[in-house]
Amino acid sequence: MPHRTRPMTAILLLTGLNLALVPTIGPVYDFVCFLPYWERRRERRRKERETATAMGKGS
Repeated sequence: MPHRTRPMTAILLLTGLNLALVPTIGPVYDFVCFLPYWERRRERRRKERETATAMGKGS
């Protein structure tokens, strides 16, 4: 091998990176899941579904 591998350094680096990134998951998840866009989309789809159901029963 042309260079020496350092598995302990890699493990420590990966662990440190994970420890730095894990606390950011919660706020990102909350931001994405509770955007007003999803609420508007949910309401629009519900209205479309109700309209389609009403049109289907009317025929």
